[in-house]
Amino acid sequence: MGEMRVPADRLWGAQTQRSLENFRIGVGIEVMPREITHAFGVLKKAAAIANNAICPQRMTDEKTGAICAACDEVASGALDGHFPLVVWQTGSGTQSNMNANEVIARRAGLILGKDIIHPNDDVNMSQSSNDTFPTAMHIAAVTAVEDKLIPAAEHLIETFRRLEKENEGIVKSGRTHLQDATPISFSQEISGWRSSLERGIELLKLTCGPLRELALGGTAVGTGLNAPEGFAERVAEEVSKILGKDFRTAPNKFHALTSKDELVAAHGAIKAMACDMMKIANDVRWLASGPRDGLGEITIPANEPGSSIMPGKVNPTQCEAVTMVAVQIMGNDAAVGIAASQGNFELNVFMPVCAYNFLQSARLLAEAIASFDKNCASGITANREKMRGNLYNSLMLVTALNPYIGYENAARTAKKAYAENISLKEACVALGYLTPEKFDEVFRPEAMV
Repeated sequence: MGEMRVPADRLWGAQTQRSLENFRIGVGIEVMPREITHAFGVLKKAAAIANNAICPQRMTDEKTGAICAACDEVASGALDGHFPLVVWQTGSGTQSNMNANEVIARRAGLILGKDIIHPNDDVNMSQSSNDTFPTAMHIAAVTAVEDKLIPAAEHLIETFRRLEKENEGIVKSGRTHLQDATPISFSQEISGWRSSLERGIELLKLTCGPLRELALGGTAVGTGLNAPEGFAERVAEEVSKILGKDFRTAPNKFHALTSKDELVAAHGAIKAMACDMMKIANDVRWLASGPRDGLGEITIPANEPGSSIMPGKVNPTQCEAVTMVAVQIMGNDAAVGIAASQGNFELNVFMPVCAYNFLQSARLLAEAIASFDKNCASGITANREKMRGNLYNSLMLVTALNPYIGYENAARTAKKAYAENISLKEACVALGYLTPEKFDEVFRPEAMV
């Protein structure tokens, strides 16, 4: 295709440069996720080791050592500046695969001090972009979920567990439909938040299972053309050793190249956790609303001024950040699903956008959870006086009277108390349903939890 001018201080070659010039879409902003770049470092190292074991006459020890050293630099992020390509390129990720091949080949040659390593013949040996990119996607997805998202959620779970213990015995008004409901203990309410995250982690771990299957070995269309026997199995073993995680070769490479259902399912679990975080963040900001004209049942940390015009105003900014991230993830879920539906014949050609959205969701949610944990949840304190005042002012405490005066009479009691702005006791006694002494005997809100 003719000569290409490549910056002398860059490790990439002609194919990367062509992509850089042909796809000026989101340049400098929407580059291929670094998680994908680092995953390429891992899989190219694993491929070199596997090729060396199976075909040592082609992949010599000398080449293998240099390629592995270069791949370690790629996987560590040391060479990130040499991976400039954007997400919006070929749908197979071919240019990013070649970017990896060129950078690793050039760097390996510099390590050896001689130019004997070819991007295609050596670094891409036994591979195709069509099986390396989906492999990189799965490696990056599992790593992002297991090393970032789950640990962040686990830390917030421990924060909630601490808050449960600190707030044992505090009874407050429950709420359903944004209306007063029967009492609940504050520790019970917090336990619901904790349990939601625990279930979210279960779902993430469950959906990570299929992501451990790697497409590598399928080459161009799933037949494994130009990949030696045993390569697929050996490379999955090597990836597992490098990362300390369990990966295995996909049993059906035709499925592995064209279907992205594993990513759809796993992103669904990320979205589920985002939905739970939306709920938790909303609960916290409702409970902290006020400080005088809202619910005001809890106090959250005051991290920064909340207004440029209203002195002393403090806003639930961490909650707002979490809810915005949740909205972004819900949008990403639609993109991942639509991208996954575009598997035509032997290849899905929406893989970069699928990877971009998946990894952004995992990264944003992990960081939002960590920020919310550190800057909000860890400093939640109960306003006991306000909780008790709201509790005893709740008309739904009348539910405790059902066994003694019946549902209909209890409803009349509540309506009279509301209409006349009097207490439930005053209403019940005035209606002649219970004596003051009997009311005090059976009406014990703290016992209703």
